[in-house]
Amino acid sequence: MSWVPPTHIERQLYEAGLRGDVQAQLRVLAGAELFIGQVRHEVDAEPDRVRWRVAVDPASRGTYRPLFTRGMLPPWHPDWVFHEVTLGWVADHPWSAPGQWLAVNPFTPAALNLPASPQDRAQWRTLHAEAAAAAKAVEADRCCVPSLTALHTGPLFGPLAFGLACGAHLAVSNGVPWNEAGTVCGDYTSERRTLRRSWDITDHDGWRRQTAFLLDYSNSPAEPEYALRVREQLRQSIGELPPADLWRETAAGSLQDRGAPPALVAEMAELVRRILRYEARFRADGLLAEDGWVTTASAYDYGRAVNLARWGLSARYCDPQQAEQTIVHAGALAKAAYSSWEGFSAGYALGRVLRFDGEEYGHFYEGVLAAHRLLTDDEGSPWRNIPWR
Repeated sequence: MSWVPPTHIERQLYEAGLRGDVQAQLRVLAGAELFIGQVRHEVDAEPDRVRWRVAVDPASRGTYRPLFTRGMLPPWHPDWVFHEVTLGWVADHPWSAPGQWLAVNPFTPAALNLPASPQDRAQWRTLHAEAAAAAKAVEADRCCVPSLTALHTGPLFGPLAFGLACGAHLAVSNGVPWNEAGTVCGDYTSERRTLRRSWDITDHDGWRRQTAFLLDYSNSPAEPEYALRVREQLRQSIGELPPADLWRETAAGSLQDRGAPPALVAEMAELVRRILRYEARFRADGLLAEDGWVTTASAYDYGRAVNLARWGLSARYCDPQQAEQTIVHAGALAKAAYSSWEGFSAGYALGRVLRFDGEEYGHFYEGVLAAHRLLTDDEGSPWRNIPWR
């Protein structure tokens, strides 16, 4: 095969097409991420209204509705955005023009033209319902179901790929390709809504400001890094990892010597205990080696900077050059702060659980543990194929 399908979805569509197996192609579409395009100014004016415009086939002059799988999306454009839909949504959409057809990935090797009669659309609904039920059963059977995917046409080596791999925790948790920095990361409208609610980002300046905080490692609380830095200084001073009591007393005592309120001193002592308990759990679960420890939690901000670049690109708050510069910069900062993917992952995990988990070892911990195991064990993982140094 001279053509390289971007993902397994396009490969399955292509191979089923060679066999003439339309039913197999429909089953692939029923469980795949699907996207339709719309002019950006229309979406910005009416975010809750989706317009799916028809296109005219130049040969037959007939009309069709274009639909894309993730790997076959057109190149990023500032004024053309995409909604994520399902095959069920496509079936329920009004199809008023007789003879109109559904064109999946038009004018590509993974193209598929489907008639859209009421009978055809009824079958699409059935297949989508079956795929949704199967996916729900898998999620119910397993607490965390990370997914490691990649664009075979995306960066696999080099500084950009390294930076993208630093954002892989969230990529596998969200089920998106780890090495994609292009047209979409998620649905345009949903991406902008999430950035507004979770990051207070509504424009390019807001995106740039929040990205700068992450790259400066100033988004996360300062106290954990202070505690970790004290331990590293003690380790370098005495030539070995300091005993827990020495670390706790030094970290809390140094704050007291600086005139910190008693409550803050007590919080620092308890924070050291929390870090020790998390590290013990990390060792038990394989997030740390038996004799390992976390040197810095900066990976949490650097990893999120990579994803904020991808989200900002998808939401059209930055352009590809700005996103790629951010991703490469985050990767360089991570490489300077850690000595291995495993160390980076442990730092990311500690930053995440200290921020959100509260020693419940719930989904915040389970999710990052599942992603860590997949990224360190899977032969296709970027962490297994991109050297740290």
